[in-house]
Amino acid sequence: MLIKRRPSWALSESEVTPESVYLNRRKFMAGTMASAAALTMPALLKAEEGGIPGDALQYKAMPAFSTDEKKAPYPAITSYNNFYEFGTDKGDPARYAGAMSVDPWSVSVEGECAKTGAYALEDLLKPHQYQERIYRLRCVEAWSMVIPWVGVPLAEVLASLEPTSKAKYVYFETLHDPDQMRGQRSMFSVIDWPYREGLRMDEAMNELSFLAIGLYGKTLPNQNGAPIRLVVPWKYGFKSIKSIVRIRFMEERPKTSWEMIAPEEYGFYANVNPEVDHPRWSQKRERRLPSGLLSPNWIETVKFNGYGEQVAHLYKGMDLSRYY
Repeated sequence: MLIKRRPSWALSESEVTPESVYLNRRKFMAGTMASAAALTMPALLKAEEGGIPGDALQYKAMPAFSTDEKKAPYPAITSYNNFYEFGTDKGDPARYAGAMSVDPWSVSVEGECAKTGAYALEDLLKPHQYQERIYRLRCVEAWSMVIPWVGVPLAEVLASLEPTSKAKYVYFETLHDPDQMRGQRSMFSVIDWPYREGLRMDEAMNELSFLAIGLYGKTLPNQNGAPIRLVVPWKYGFKSIKSIVRIRFMEERPKTSWEMIAPEEYGFYANVNPEVDHPRWSQKRERRLPSGLLSPNWIETVKFNGYGEQVAHLYKGMDLSRYY
């Protein structure tokens, strides 16, 4: 029997039930229906929530950090993923990520900061109010989605750890556990595990940088990087590292996984830039998902994925055709 555990850092359903649902439930329960009908209430409430799995999160909508573009449906977001820890096929994460246990979860904080140590995820997140931000995600493979994330600003978490003046970069690392992550034990893998990513300190402290712990108002599914992942919407998707277990403040620029594999194709910065093609395909357009391969919904790619107003100043004076 599969027993689903509620993550210790997720809020209980009673804390997040909207008032209108609560009142309707009270009215229903006060009616003349038999107790057997009352036993069906959880199923009714789940249907009312749209049938999306996961534990409900209490959050504040952030229109200033959102887009009114059409969101990708939950099934599309959760079934079409790059998460090589579980395989290289887009459907592998949805098929195999259920083997990963995400509760309890801890994050090791290291390097040039005052508050190093191992943090339980709930302790890392507890002081911060959850927000919903609807961001565009642009993959380096020239496809994109619009995704409603729930999480906390990365800058708030990093500031609470009190980085020193020596901290010029922030390094992130994904869980390395071949017993749970079948892709990590594949003899054909090109990645030197664990998966590594990094940001310059000013990038990490930018208002757009985000640590996501939810999707469509519920806790993240494993295949999307549960229980905590990075979201950096002006960069190609491979920068948004999943299932984070280590944060390290560094004085020297860290090496990142795809940069180590093919630096001429996947650089450290990896800003969305239609002016610089990938060596093997154009980056001028993207296929907005969900759309079929036979009739793809192609749109023009915008520099910095449309977030130039918030981030272009970070790269003033840099040759962005060189610093890929």
